[in-house]
Amino acid sequence: MVANSRIERAKACYERSVFAGEHAGLDTADRELDAVEAELALSRGRVRHARFLARRDLDATEDPAELPAFERALTLFRALGQVRGEGESLFWIGVVHQVVRRDHATAVPFLEHSRDLAIQVDDREILAEALRHLGIADHAAGRLEAAREHLTRSSELRRAAGLPAGVAANMVGLGYIAAAEGRRDDALRILAEADALARAHEAHAIVLQVEEARARLR
Repeated sequence: MVANSRIERAKACYERSVFAGEHAGLDTADRELDAVEAELALSRGRVRHARFLARRDLDATEDPAELPAFERALTLFRALGQVRGEGESLFWIGVVHQVVRRDHATAVPFLEHSRDLAIQVDDREILAEALRHLGIADHAAGRLEAAREHLTRSSELRRAAGLPAGVAANMVGLGYIAAAEGRRDDALRILAEADALARAHEAHAIVLQVEEARARLR
């Protein structure tokens, strides 16, 4: 594993310093360990967010450790000059504000910065995620055309990356947008496609989202 390799290299730097008097590697050891800590903080934040999503229908209380985990990751990735990690951290900070705190105004600048960095380093996975959540913000603000464009582009990227469940999730959003535009038949067609795609790939959570969307259109 990459983390284990970095820890071993840091250990080797320690040993050269203690036993051979070669101290130049200590800065390298710090960078190696910072990289491990950054990835760990990002991973812990993601797990905390998944736990929030799993229980939000029952208990919408924010995990106080989620946002600090992503902010710590952002600080470390920036110091290391790792643009991809910086972009992903910004994305997740935006998600906390948007999904957990329901604060689109605060979320959007983080999501836009994440999108820009993802384009800079050709990180299509994070670009797809940032576009999806920018589309959600547009939808909430009533900017339906912009919302449709963001979700459509996100879907294209997810499809190219082989993420059919992600495409189905976006189609649920596109179904809501079609309904808001008065295109009920299109909305039902989009949701039917989303349902079939989600079921084909055992994306049970997305199937439930489709069922909820259909219920709202009845």
